Amino acid sequence: MTRRIVIRYRAAALVFALVAIAACTKAESAPPYSLVPVARRDIVVTATASGAIQPILTLSVKSKASGEILQMPVQTGDEVRKGTLLAKIDPRIPQNNLTQAQANLNVAEAQLENATAQLKRSDALYQSKSITESDYEAAKLSYATAKAAVATAQANLQTARDAMEDTQVRAPITGTVLELDAVLGTVISSPTNDVAGGTVILKMANLDTVQVSALVDETDVGKVRAGLPVTITVDAYPNRRFDGRVLKIEPQAQVTQNVTMFPVDVNISNPDHLLKPGMNTEVEIHIGQRQGVLAVPNAALRTPRDVGSAAKVLGLDSTIVQRELAAAPATAGPRAGADTAVSDGGKLHAAEPPKGGAPFTTRDGRTITLPGGPAAGGASGSYIVFTRRSGKIAPVPIQTGLTDQDYIEVTGGVTEGDTVLVLSSGATR
Repeated sequence: MTRRIVIRYRAAALVFALVAIAACTKAESAPPYSLVPVARRDIVVTATASGAIQPILTLSVKSKASGEILQMPVQTGDEVRKGTLLAKIDPRIPQNNLTQAQANLNVAEAQLENATAQLKRSDALYQSKSITESDYEAAKLSYATAKAAVATAQANLQTARDAMEDTQVRAPITGTVLELDAVLGTVISSPTNDVAGGTVILKMANLDTVQVSALVDETDVGKVRAGLPVTITVDAYPNRRFDGRVLKIEPQAQVTQNVTMFPVDVNISNPDHLLKPGMNTEVEIHIGQRQGVLAVPNAALRTPRDVGSAAKVLGLDSTIVQRELAAAPATAGPRAGADTAVSDGGKLHAAEPPKGGAPFTTRDGRTITLPGGPAAGGASGSYIVFTRRSGKIAPVPIQTGLTDQDYIEVTGGVTEGDTVLVLSSGATR
Protein backbone atom coordinates (compact mmCIF):
# COMPACT_ATOMS: atom_id res chain seq x y z
CA MET A 1 0.00 0.00 0.00
CA THR A 2 2.79 2.41 0.95
CA ARG A 3 4.72 1.55 -2.22
CA ARG A 4 1.66 2.43 -4.41
CA ILE A 5 1.32 5.85 -2.70
CA VAL A 6 5.04 6.58 -3.29
CA ILE A 7 4.72 5.63 -6.98
CA ARG A 8 1.67 7.92 -7.35
CA TYR A 9 3.53 10.84 -5.74
CA ARG A 10 6.50 10.29 -8.04
CA ALA A 11 4.25 10.23 -11.09
CA ALA A 12 2.53 13.47 -10.02
CA ALA A 13 5.89 15.12 -9.41
CA LEU A 14 7.10 14.03 -12.84
CA VAL A 15 4.00 15.49 -14.54
CA PHE A 16 4.39 18.77 -12.62
CA ALA A 17 8.06 19.00 -13.63
CA LEU A 18 7.22 18.42 -17.30
CA VAL A 19 4.55 21.16 -17.21
CA ALA A 20 6.96 23.59 -15.54
CA ILE A 21 9.70 22.85 -18.10
CA ALA A 22 7.24 23.39 -20.97
CA ALA A 23 6.09 26.72 -19.49
CA CYS A 24 9.68 27.91 -19.00
CA THR A 25 10.57 26.86 -22.55
CA LYS A 26 7.58 28.81 -23.90
CA ALA A 27 8.43 31.90 -21.82
CA GLU A 28 12.05 31.78 -22.94
CA SER A 29 11.06 31.45 -26.58
CA ALA A 30 8.92 34.60 -26.53
CA PRO A 31 10.85 37.44 -28.25
CA PRO A 32 11.66 40.54 -26.16
CA TYR A 33 10.05 42.79 -28.75
CA SER A 34 6.94 43.39 -30.79
CA LEU A 35 6.70 44.13 -34.52
CA VAL A 36 5.00 47.33 -35.67
CA PRO A 37 4.58 48.17 -39.36
CA VAL A 38 5.61 51.59 -40.67
CA ALA A 39 2.33 53.17 -41.76
CA ARG A 40 0.85 56.54 -42.59
CA ARG A 41 -1.05 58.43 -39.91
CA ASP A 42 -1.85 61.94 -38.74
CA ILE A 43 0.51 63.51 -36.21
CA VAL A 44 -1.10 66.22 -34.08
CA VAL A 45 1.04 68.51 -31.92
CA THR A 46 -0.76 69.96 -28.94
CA ALA A 47 -0.19 72.42 -26.13
CA THR A 48 -1.85 71.15 -22.97
CA ALA A 49 -3.44 73.26 -20.26
CA SER A 50 -6.09 73.03 -17.59
CA GLY A 51 -9.08 75.14 -16.66
CA ALA A 52 -12.68 75.07 -15.56
CA ILE A 53 -15.97 75.27 -17.44
CA GLN A 54 -17.76 78.60 -17.08
CA PRO A 55 -20.71 80.27 -18.86
CA ILE A 56 -19.91 82.91 -21.43
CA LEU A 57 -22.36 85.28 -19.72
CA THR A 58 -24.05 84.91 -16.33
CA LEU A 59 -27.10 87.10 -15.63
CA SER A 60 -28.11 88.22 -12.14
CA VAL A 61 -31.91 88.51 -12.24
CA LYS A 62 -33.51 91.22 -10.08
CA SER A 63 -37.05 92.55 -9.74
CA LYS A 64 -38.06 96.13 -10.50
CA ALA A 65 -40.78 95.69 -7.87
CA SER A 66 -40.19 95.67 -4.12
CA GLY A 67 -42.00 93.39 -1.72
CA GLU A 68 -42.38 89.81 -0.55
CA ILE A 69 -41.80 86.86 -2.90
CA LEU A 70 -45.08 84.93 -3.07
CA GLN A 71 -44.26 82.40 -5.80
CA MET A 72 -41.04 80.92 -7.17
CA PRO A 73 -41.85 78.05 -9.56
CA VAL A 74 -38.25 77.32 -10.66
CA GLN A 75 -35.36 75.43 -9.10
CA THR A 76 -31.65 75.26 -9.78
CA GLY A 77 -30.91 73.30 -12.93
CA ASP A 78 -34.24 74.13 -14.59
CA GLU A 79 -33.96 75.06 -18.25
CA VAL A 80 -36.34 77.93 -19.00
CA ARG A 81 -37.24 79.83 -22.13
CA LYS A 82 -37.28 83.57 -22.49
CA GLY A 83 -40.40 85.01 -20.83
CA THR A 84 -40.94 82.11 -18.40
CA LEU A 85 -42.22 83.17 -14.95
CA LEU A 86 -39.37 83.02 -12.43
CA ALA A 87 -40.95 84.71 -9.38
CA LYS A 88 -44.05 86.62 -8.33
CA ILE A 89 -43.83 89.57 -5.95
CA ASP A 90 -46.61 90.77 -3.61
CA PRO A 91 -48.84 92.87 -5.96
CA ARG A 92 -51.02 94.69 -3.37
CA ILE A 93 -49.27 98.04 -3.39
CA PRO A 94 -48.83 98.16 -7.20
CA GLN A 95 -52.50 97.08 -7.56
CA ASN A 96 -53.66 99.93 -5.30
CA ASN A 97 -51.54 102.39 -7.25
CA LEU A 98 -53.04 101.10 -10.48
CA THR A 99 -56.59 101.57 -9.15
CA GLN A 100 -55.77 105.10 -8.00
CA ALA A 101 -54.20 105.94 -11.37
CA GLN A 102 -57.29 104.70 -13.21
CA ALA A 103 -59.53 106.83 -10.97
CA ASN A 104 -57.36 109.91 -11.55
CA LEU A 105 -57.63 109.37 -15.29
CA ASN A 106 -61.42 109.14 -15.07
CA VAL A 107 -61.55 112.42 -13.17
CA ALA A 108 -59.20 114.12 -15.63
CA GLU A 109 -61.26 112.96 -18.60
CA ALA A 110 -64.46 114.23 -16.97
CA GLN A 111 -62.82 117.61 -16.34
CA LEU A 112 -61.62 117.72 -19.93
CA GLU A 113 -65.12 117.00 -21.19
CA ASN A 114 -66.50 119.81 -19.04
CA ALA A 115 -63.76 122.23 -20.15
CA THR A 116 -64.42 121.35 -23.78
CA ALA A 117 -68.15 122.19 -23.45
CA GLN A 118 -67.37 125.40 -21.58
CA LEU A 119 -64.95 126.47 -24.31
CA LYS A 120 -67.59 125.92 -27.00
CA ARG A 121 -70.08 128.11 -25.12
CA SER A 122 -67.46 130.77 -24.47
CA ASP A 123 -66.54 130.80 -28.15
CA ALA A 124 -70.15 131.40 -29.21
CA LEU A 125 -70.61 134.13 -26.60
CA TYR A 126 -67.37 135.81 -27.58
CA GLN A 127 -68.43 135.87 -31.26
CA SER A 128 -71.68 137.63 -30.22
CA LYS A 129 -69.73 140.07 -28.01
CA SER A 130 -71.56 138.74 -24.93
CA ILE A 131 -68.36 138.08 -22.89
CA THR A 132 -65.10 139.90 -22.63
CA GLU A 133 -61.87 138.72 -24.22
CA SER A 134 -60.40 137.91 -20.79
CA ASP A 135 -63.31 135.58 -20.01
CA TYR A 136 -62.76 133.88 -23.36
CA GLU A 137 -59.01 133.45 -22.67
CA ALA A 138 -59.81 131.99 -19.23
CA ALA A 139 -62.06 129.38 -20.87
CA LYS A 140 -59.28 128.39 -23.30
CA LEU A 141 -56.79 128.13 -20.43
CA SER A 142 -59.14 125.86 -18.50
CA TYR A 143 -59.46 123.61 -21.55
CA ALA A 144 -55.66 123.39 -22.03
CA THR A 145 -55.17 122.63 -18.34
CA ALA A 146 -57.76 119.84 -18.41
CA LYS A 147 -56.19 118.35 -21.56
CA ALA A 148 -52.73 118.33 -19.92
CA ALA A 149 -54.22 116.70 -16.82
CA VAL A 150 -55.58 113.87 -18.96
CA ALA A 151 -52.16 113.30 -20.54
CA THR A 152 -50.53 113.20 -17.10
CA ALA A 153 -53.16 110.80 -15.78
CA GLN A 154 -52.66 108.53 -18.80
CA ALA A 155 -48.89 108.45 -18.21
CA ASN A 156 -49.40 107.69 -14.53
CA LEU A 157 -51.78 104.89 -15.42
CA GLN A 158 -49.22 103.33 -17.80
CA THR A 159 -46.54 103.58 -15.11
CA ALA A 160 -48.87 101.86 -12.64
CA ARG A 161 -49.57 99.11 -15.18
CA ASP A 162 -45.84 98.60 -15.76
CA ALA A 163 -45.27 98.42 -12.00
CA MET A 164 -48.01 95.81 -11.79
CA GLU A 165 -46.36 93.75 -14.54
CA ASP A 166 -43.01 94.06 -12.76
CA THR A 167 -44.40 92.01 -9.88
CA GLN A 168 -44.01 89.03 -12.21
CA VAL A 169 -40.29 88.41 -12.82
CA ARG A 170 -39.73 86.67 -16.15
CA ALA A 171 -36.64 85.08 -17.73
CA PRO A 172 -34.69 87.67 -19.78
CA ILE A 173 -33.04 84.93 -21.91
CA THR A 174 -33.39 81.24 -22.70
CA GLY A 175 -31.05 79.45 -20.33
CA THR A 176 -30.45 77.42 -17.20
CA VAL A 177 -31.04 78.48 -13.59
CA LEU A 178 -27.65 78.25 -11.89
CA GLU A 179 -28.31 79.64 -8.43
CA LEU A 180 -31.21 80.78 -6.23
CA ASP A 181 -30.31 83.79 -4.10
CA ALA A 182 -33.77 84.32 -2.62
CA VAL A 183 -36.56 82.03 -1.38
CA LEU A 184 -40.28 82.24 -0.77
CA GLY A 185 -41.10 84.87 1.82
CA THR A 186 -38.00 86.97 1.20
CA VAL A 187 -38.73 90.70 1.09
CA ILE A 188 -36.70 92.14 -1.75
CA SER A 189 -35.84 95.69 -2.76
CA SER A 190 -35.97 97.20 -6.22
CA PRO A 191 -32.73 98.35 -7.88
CA THR A 192 -34.57 101.50 -9.03
CA ASN A 193 -35.27 102.52 -5.44
CA ASP A 194 -32.32 101.00 -3.54
CA VAL A 195 -28.94 102.71 -3.77
CA ALA A 196 -27.32 99.33 -2.98
CA GLY A 197 -28.53 97.98 -6.32
CA GLY A 198 -31.48 95.86 -5.23
CA THR A 199 -31.83 92.19 -4.32
CA VAL A 200 -30.60 89.41 -6.63
CA ILE A 201 -33.29 86.74 -6.93
CA LEU A 202 -31.37 84.18 -8.99
CA LYS A 203 -28.55 83.70 -11.49
CA MET A 204 -28.96 82.09 -14.89
CA ALA A 205 -26.94 81.54 -18.06
CA ASN A 206 -27.23 80.07 -21.53
CA LEU A 207 -25.16 76.86 -21.61
CA ASP A 208 -25.51 76.11 -25.33
CA THR A 209 -21.94 77.39 -25.64
CA VAL A 210 -19.59 77.42 -22.66
CA GLN A 211 -16.08 78.71 -22.15
CA VAL A 212 -12.82 77.60 -20.58
CA SER A 213 -10.12 80.01 -19.53
CA ALA A 214 -7.12 77.68 -19.83
CA LEU A 215 -3.73 78.66 -18.41
CA VAL A 216 -1.11 78.05 -21.09
CA ASP A 217 2.60 78.14 -20.34
CA GLU A 218 4.43 81.12 -21.78
CA THR A 219 6.71 78.77 -23.75
CA ASP A 220 3.69 77.50 -25.71
CA VAL A 221 1.51 80.60 -25.91
CA GLY A 222 3.51 81.98 -28.86
CA LYS A 223 2.21 79.11 -30.99
CA VAL A 224 -1.44 79.67 -30.03
CA ARG A 225 -3.72 81.90 -32.07
CA ALA A 226 -7.45 82.59 -32.33
CA GLY A 227 -9.39 79.98 -34.29
CA LEU A 228 -7.16 76.98 -33.56
CA PRO A 229 -9.08 73.73 -32.88
CA VAL A 230 -9.17 72.51 -29.29
CA THR A 231 -10.03 69.17 -27.69
CA ILE A 232 -11.44 69.18 -24.15
CA THR A 233 -11.85 66.28 -21.73
CA VAL A 234 -13.55 66.25 -18.33
CA ASP A 235 -13.50 63.70 -15.52
CA ALA A 236 -17.27 63.25 -15.73
CA TYR A 237 -16.99 61.84 -19.28
CA PRO A 238 -13.50 60.28 -19.51
CA ASN A 239 -14.23 58.47 -22.79
CA ARG A 240 -15.72 61.47 -24.59
CA ARG A 241 -13.96 64.40 -26.22
CA PHE A 242 -15.52 67.82 -26.75
CA ASP A 243 -14.46 70.12 -29.57
CA GLY A 244 -13.87 73.84 -29.26
CA ARG A 245 -12.03 76.81 -30.75
CA VAL A 246 -9.60 79.33 -29.34
CA LEU A 247 -11.44 82.64 -28.90
CA LYS A 248 -8.57 84.88 -27.76
CA ILE A 249 -5.43 85.11 -25.68
CA GLU A 250 -5.63 87.43 -22.68
CA PRO A 251 -2.88 90.07 -22.73
CA GLN A 252 -2.16 89.93 -18.99
CA ALA A 253 -0.10 87.00 -17.68
CA GLN A 254 -0.69 85.21 -14.39
CA VAL A 255 2.18 84.00 -12.24
CA THR A 256 1.49 80.83 -10.23
CA GLN A 257 4.30 79.29 -8.14
CA ASN A 258 6.88 81.26 -10.14
CA VAL A 259 5.47 79.91 -13.43
CA THR A 260 4.19 82.47 -15.93
CA MET A 261 0.95 81.45 -17.61
CA PHE A 262 -1.39 83.21 -20.04
CA PRO A 263 -5.18 82.70 -19.93
CA VAL A 264 -6.49 81.43 -23.27
CA ASP A 265 -10.26 81.65 -23.73
CA VAL A 266 -11.80 78.65 -25.50
CA ASN A 267 -15.41 78.41 -26.68
CA ILE A 268 -17.01 74.95 -26.61
CA SER A 269 -20.27 73.93 -28.23
CA ASN A 270 -22.49 72.31 -25.58
CA PRO A 271 -25.88 71.55 -27.17
CA ASP A 272 -26.70 68.70 -24.76
CA HIS A 273 -25.63 70.73 -21.71
CA LEU A 274 -23.36 67.91 -20.55
CA LEU A 275 -20.66 70.38 -19.54
CA LYS A 276 -21.58 72.08 -16.28
CA PRO A 277 -20.08 75.28 -14.86
CA GLY A 278 -17.20 74.49 -12.52
CA MET A 279 -16.15 71.19 -14.15
CA ASN A 280 -12.36 70.83 -14.28
CA THR A 281 -11.03 70.28 -17.79
CA GLU A 282 -7.91 69.18 -19.60
CA VAL A 283 -7.41 71.27 -22.72
CA GLU A 284 -5.37 70.27 -25.78
CA ILE A 285 -4.77 73.09 -28.25
CA HIS A 286 -3.83 71.73 -31.69
CA ILE A 287 -0.94 74.00 -32.58
CA GLY A 288 0.31 71.91 -35.52
CA GLN A 289 -0.18 68.68 -37.40
CA ARG A 290 1.10 66.50 -40.23
CA GLN A 291 -1.48 64.58 -42.20
CA GLY A 292 -0.86 61.21 -43.81
CA VAL A 293 2.85 60.95 -43.02
CA LEU A 294 4.94 57.86 -42.31
CA ALA A 295 5.24 57.29 -38.58
CA VAL A 296 6.74 54.85 -36.10
CA PRO A 297 6.14 54.45 -32.36
CA ASN A 298 8.32 56.64 -30.14
CA ALA A 299 9.16 53.50 -28.17
CA ALA A 300 10.99 52.14 -31.23
CA LEU A 301 13.50 55.01 -31.26
CA ARG A 302 17.15 54.38 -30.34
CA THR A 303 20.14 56.68 -30.10
CA PRO A 304 23.87 55.95 -30.53
CA ARG A 305 24.10 55.89 -26.75
CA ASP A 306 21.71 52.99 -26.19
CA VAL A 307 21.81 51.21 -29.54
CA GLY A 308 24.50 48.82 -28.26
CA SER A 309 22.44 47.61 -25.31
CA ALA A 310 19.41 47.20 -27.56
CA ALA A 311 21.49 45.12 -29.99
CA LYS A 312 22.51 42.77 -27.18
CA VAL A 313 18.88 42.25 -26.16
CA LEU A 314 18.10 41.35 -29.76
CA GLY A 315 21.02 38.88 -29.88
CA LEU A 316 23.11 41.00 -32.26
CA ASP A 317 26.81 41.82 -32.10
CA SER A 318 27.00 45.47 -30.99
CA THR A 319 30.35 45.94 -32.80
CA ILE A 320 28.85 44.83 -36.11
CA VAL A 321 25.80 47.05 -35.50
CA GLN A 322 28.02 50.10 -34.93
CA ARG A 323 29.97 49.28 -38.10
CA GLU A 324 26.76 49.02 -40.14
CA LEU A 325 25.53 52.36 -38.82
CA ALA A 326 28.84 54.05 -39.61
CA ALA A 327 28.65 52.78 -43.18
CA ALA A 328 24.99 53.78 -43.65
CA PRO A 329 24.32 56.73 -46.03
CA ALA A 330 22.73 59.98 -44.88
CA THR A 331 18.96 59.66 -44.59
CA ALA A 332 17.82 63.26 -44.91
CA GLY A 333 14.99 63.56 -47.37
CA PRO A 334 11.86 65.53 -48.20
CA ARG A 335 8.88 65.30 -45.86
CA ALA A 336 5.87 63.46 -47.19
CA GLY A 337 2.30 64.34 -46.38
CA ALA A 338 0.46 67.59 -45.74
CA ASP A 339 2.11 70.02 -43.36
CA THR A 340 -0.18 72.32 -41.44
CA ALA A 341 2.03 73.02 -38.47
CA VAL A 342 2.08 76.56 -37.11
CA SER A 343 5.17 78.50 -38.13
CA ASP A 344 7.15 79.74 -35.17
CA GLY A 345 10.42 81.03 -36.54
CA GLY A 346 12.22 77.69 -36.47
CA LYS A 347 11.56 76.94 -32.80
CA LEU A 348 10.68 73.41 -31.80
CA HIS A 349 7.04 72.59 -31.26
CA ALA A 350 5.76 71.55 -27.86
CA ALA A 351 6.00 67.85 -28.70
CA GLU A 352 8.78 67.92 -31.30
CA PRO A 353 11.88 66.04 -30.19
CA PRO A 354 14.95 68.22 -29.64
CA LYS A 355 17.85 67.63 -32.01
CA GLY A 356 21.07 68.08 -30.10
CA GLY A 357 21.72 67.18 -26.50
CA ALA A 358 18.33 67.78 -24.82
CA PRO A 359 16.49 64.77 -23.33
CA PHE A 360 13.25 63.43 -24.79
CA THR A 361 11.05 61.10 -22.73
CA THR A 362 8.76 58.56 -24.38
CA ARG A 363 5.46 57.51 -22.84
CA ASP A 364 6.90 54.23 -21.60
CA GLY A 365 9.22 56.25 -19.35
CA ARG A 366 12.42 55.81 -21.40
CA THR A 367 14.57 58.94 -21.76
CA ILE A 368 16.36 59.46 -25.08
CA THR A 369 19.24 61.96 -25.24
CA LEU A 370 20.80 62.80 -28.57
CA PRO A 371 24.44 63.84 -28.78
CA GLY A 372 25.31 67.41 -29.67
CA GLY A 373 27.24 66.48 -32.83
CA PRO A 374 26.26 64.41 -35.85
CA ALA A 375 24.46 61.20 -35.05
CA ALA A 376 25.27 57.84 -36.52
CA GLY A 377 24.76 57.79 -40.24
CA GLY A 378 26.11 61.30 -40.73
CA ALA A 379 22.74 63.05 -40.41
CA SER A 380 22.51 65.56 -37.55
CA GLY A 381 19.79 64.72 -35.08
CA SER A 382 18.75 61.36 -36.57
CA TYR A 383 17.39 58.46 -34.57
CA ILE A 384 17.92 54.74 -35.08
CA VAL A 385 15.35 51.97 -35.35
CA PHE A 386 15.72 48.24 -35.71
CA THR A 387 13.85 46.85 -38.69
CA ARG A 388 13.09 43.34 -39.85
CA ARG A 389 13.75 42.91 -43.53
CA SER A 390 13.80 39.54 -45.29
CA GLY A 391 13.69 37.84 -41.91
CA LYS A 392 16.80 39.63 -40.60
CA ILE A 393 17.04 42.31 -37.94
CA ALA A 394 19.10 45.34 -38.94
CA PRO A 395 19.68 48.85 -37.53
CA VAL A 396 18.51 51.76 -39.73
CA PRO A 397 19.18 55.48 -39.10
CA ILE A 398 16.09 57.61 -39.76
CA GLN A 399 15.17 61.29 -39.95
CA THR A 400 12.20 62.44 -37.88
CA GLY A 401 9.77 65.36 -37.62
CA LEU A 402 6.85 66.07 -35.34
CA THR A 403 5.67 63.75 -32.58
CA ASP A 404 2.49 63.48 -30.58
CA GLN A 405 4.30 61.61 -27.77
CA ASP A 406 2.98 58.27 -29.09
CA TYR A 407 4.16 58.26 -32.70
CA ILE A 408 6.81 60.27 -34.52
CA GLU A 409 6.92 61.40 -38.12
CA VAL A 410 9.59 59.71 -40.26
CA THR A 411 11.01 61.77 -43.14
CA GLY A 412 13.68 59.33 -44.31
CA GLY A 413 15.31 55.95 -43.69
CA VAL A 414 12.33 53.61 -43.83
CA THR A 415 9.47 53.15 -46.25
CA GLU A 416 5.85 52.21 -45.97
CA GLY A 417 5.57 48.49 -45.38
CA ASP A 418 8.78 48.19 -43.37
CA THR A 419 8.50 46.71 -39.88
CA VAL A 420 10.21 48.19 -36.82
CA LEU A 421 10.93 46.48 -33.52
CA VAL A 422 9.62 47.85 -30.23
CA LEU A 423 11.46 46.35 -27.29
CA SER A 424 9.35 45.35 -24.32
CA SER A 425 9.37 47.77 -21.41
CA GLY A 426 12.51 47.33 -19.31
CA ALA A 427 14.24 45.08 -21.83
CA THR A 428 17.23 47.42 -22.14
CA ARG A 429 17.39 48.40 -18.48
